[in-house]
Amino acid sequence: MVKSSADVGALVGSDESAVRDFHSYSNPQEVRVRHVDLDLGVDFEQKILKGTATLTFEKVSQKSNALVLDTRALNISMVEASADGRRFSNTEFTLGANDPVLGAPLNISLPEGATGVRIHYATSPGASGLQWLGPQQTAGKQQPFLFTQSQAIHARSWIPLQDTPQVRVTYTAHVRTPSRLMAVMSAENNPSALRNGDYRFRMVQPIPSYLIALAVGDLRFRALGRRTGVYAEPPVIEKAAREFIDTEKMVEATERLYGPYRWGRYDLLVLPPSFPYGGMENPRLTFATPTVLAGDKSLVSLIAHELAHSWSGNLVTNATWSDFWLNEGFTTYIERRIIEAVYGRAREEMEAALGLRSLEEEMAGLEERDRVLHIDLKGRDPDAGSTGVPYEKGALFLRSLEETFGRARFDQFLKSYFAHFAFQSIRTEDFVSYLKANLLDKYPAQAARVPVEEWIYKPGLPESAPRPASDAFARVEAEAKRWLKGEIAPAKIQTAAWSTQEWLHFLKSLPEDLGSARMSELDRAFRLTSSGNSEIAFQWLLMAIRNRYEAAYPKLEEFLTTIGRRKFIRPLYEELMKTPEGRERARSIYRRARAGYHPIAVAMIDEIVK
Repeated sequence: MVKSSADVGALVGSDESAVRDFHSYSNPQEVRVRHVDLDLGVDFEQKILKGTATLTFEKVSQKSNALVLDTRALNISMVEASADGRRFSNTEFTLGANDPVLGAPLNISLPEGATGVRIHYATSPGASGLQWLGPQQTAGKQQPFLFTQSQAIHARSWIPLQDTPQVRVTYTAHVRTPSRLMAVMSAENNPSALRNGDYRFRMVQPIPSYLIALAVGDLRFRALGRRTGVYAEPPVIEKAAREFIDTEKMVEATERLYGPYRWGRYDLLVLPPSFPYGGMENPRLTFATPTVLAGDKSLVSLIAHELAHSWSGNLVTNATWSDFWLNEGFTTYIERRIIEAVYGRAREEMEAALGLRSLEEEMAGLEERDRVLHIDLKGRDPDAGSTGVPYEKGALFLRSLEETFGRARFDQFLKSYFAHFAFQSIRTEDFVSYLKANLLDKYPAQAARVPVEEWIYKPGLPESAPRPASDAFARVEAEAKRWLKGEIAPAKIQTAAWSTQEWLHFLKSLPEDLGSARMSELDRAFRLTSSGNSEIAFQWLLMAIRNRYEAAYPKLEEFLTTIGRRKFIRPLYEELMKTPEGRERARSIYRRARAGYHPIAVAMIDEIVK
């Protein structure tokens, strides 16, 4: 059941005492914003949002006479203050010096008795949290598209606010668009809304700034269940509805494990392929990449992951980006539990084993400071902490707790954890204290077997870390070895019943220096270069670069110029840059692809390609 804003406001507890967030200029320890009201026009010609943000706040310190907000490349024209939310008058403001990562602080003078401010502003065409797509960059090829990506600290590029996850706000919005387009937000959406260019939204649960999201495009809606559905462009909507048909089952499975879904509806929005992530857990409306539309539900673990965030991340949130593992480690663990509940233990174990392999491969190339769960990000871009470590190492830590204390006991612990910290932003220390009081101290014999400090604060994996394994993968490896030894031809490998996960394990188990001839042999048998499965295509193209398999180069160029998902494009560009001819190819492709990538992806690939 959706609570009223008054009910939810009473739930906010431990986030009242502000923790220093090195990635925010804001001053919530003195003045804390409680509600944001947006009134924005969407201008596709100028590629800007223009309007007002009205912030309602409470003074934590009565001595404070200033409100400090985060901004990045915003054009502020006027700021007004109000004591009653109705009558506003001009107040003084200044923009501080700009930092390339943090943006610039907006300092607003607060008159005596002020409880709110209204900022008149416009975004910049290159705002890091916005991507403006022309018709040719969309599935329908007829209308433009806009979407936001606020995590980690990109909300400040399209809204002036306290852009720190420790501050939770409710919000409302009035969005005006070209009449032929539909607007949706991470809020209460109306699938039957008239396409009149005038949309209103309400989010009554308090959320951190990085979960405020907006998308505008030629969208259609299909219901998936009594409280689930999917939005997508017309050419994509039916395929997406078929792929995500199990979403309602996933919600029900998670509720049985960890308590009620607190957000009313759970809908999905399939974005154009330039979206830089697999998914973004915007509450009530997950933003998802079209690269998961494999046609056989083999990649819907991403949907399970974003749904899991409705408990870990959205309901209980990391207070700073150093605590990011509290969002992603918990979510990856829950994702696997959802997959097991809906698709079976064998599928879950395959995905867990692939996750462990990817983690170990990635950690081998990371600095020690980046191989810990509680990561030191002071003076760094918080996106630097978005590696596989908070996801997979965090999930392994929770799996070790499950295996040590027993699944039933650990499930009850997690359920109580989500209830206890609901609608709060917490630190790693808060979790450790709760873990100690509610699990470790109650069962000291089992607790002695879990090196909690090592898991959280030391690099790498403890020796006692779980090692997920799959019987199916053992059989795949055996087939790969037989082929490599020349005992069987590729066509004789028993692949008919293989899942995506088995195919991925097969490809990953082959030597890196396989050679162009053997690549060609596999390609003739299985047509891997023309695979429509994005995960398989990515792994195959990575191998093609390493083995200089030129037959796959046209597909590589097509892949890199049509897909902007960072998980895929970053390793491909990195691999290309390892050889002189690869560098030339990378730069040639990137010159054509760059304009179609999201600003977040551009910032990353610019550094790789130089």
